[in-house]
Amino acid sequence: MRVTKFLLAATLAVAASMTPIAAQADDTNWTAHLSAAEEVPTNASLAQGQAVFKLSSDGTELDYRLIVANLENPVAAHIHLAPAGVNGAVVTFLYGPAVPGSGRTSGVLATGTITADDLVGPLAGEPLSELVDAIDAGDAYVNVHTNDGVAPVTNEPGDIPGGEIRGQID
Repeated sequence: MRVTKFLLAATLAVAASMTPIAAQADDTNWTAHLSAAEEVPTNASLAQGQAVFKLSSDGTELDYRLIVANLENPVAAHIHLAPAGVNGAVVTFLYGPAVPGSGRTSGVLATGTITADDLVGPLAGEPLSELVDAIDAGDAYVNVHTNDGVAPVTNEPGDIPGGEIRGQID
């Protein structure tokens, strides 16, 4: 419960801080709540996260902030294309690659701005509007990958290179 309250408060603060109050009504914003229960396959992690996205008024930039709690050894985070319950291709990077075995992280993991130049995989060379359309259709998710740096991969919390926490963007 404590982590959930932290994430909710942090998400509200981040969303409010990303743009002036007077402009917020006209902005396009999305969020994703990340948990192990949303991963495919699910796992035993207690980590959680929240991603907040804000589209620029001209539709050419997507600002983001990725916040995590109780996450061990994050090495990468991406936006992937696929509906809930299905794994899909990476289309942009949000974090990493980072050194495996970095330990526990809680707080802001990454912030940045995505443009068409940042799109990879099936969206490489496409306008940012293609990603926005996928988000609007419910076909995009955020995934955070972990790695403890010790072989073999255990697929236990802190060592799930395929993705430890995930959430659909809506």
